[in-house]
Amino acid sequence: MRIRLLAAGTRMPDWVDAGYGAYAARLPHECRLELKEIALGRRSRGSDPTRAVLGEGERMLAAVGSSDRIIALDVAGRSLDTQQLARRLDGWMQDGRDLALLVGGPDGLAAACLQQAEFRWSLSPLTLPHGLVRIVVAEQLYRAWSLLRGHPYHRE
Repeated sequence: MRIRLLAAGTRMPDWVDAGYGAYAARLPHECRLELKEIALGRRSRGSDPTRAVLGEGERMLAAVGSSDRIIALDVAGRSLDTQQLARRLDGWMQDGRDLALLVGGPDGLAAACLQQAEFRWSLSPLTLPHGLVRIVVAEQLYRAWSLLRGHPYHRE
């Protein structure tokens, strides 16, 4: 299974790229994680961010594979503990479809992205910096995979 992390925003600080890369590299081929950065829409002083969000959503959905299961990262989504995420990951891997995890920009995800999502996942009720979300998602996926495989990374 391929997991595509489709994240709005480019030119992340080095610490984001290093943190994301460290965990993404640990995932095996059976559950590989790939990052696809989506260009942010243009924002200017006094402009309505709705147009920017719509453009980001269009580009994000265009990057989704035709049979991908879409998961929206959304603060209003469902929180999962490690065990719940591991069970979901196991089910997703058994299903055989690729995953597309959508991370919005500074003004959130487009309504079209939320509507097409099969699941909305909340990492926290806090608003997290978008670069940090990349790292947390990669680490949590690695943690869930390691739990499924009996690897000692996760400890209860």
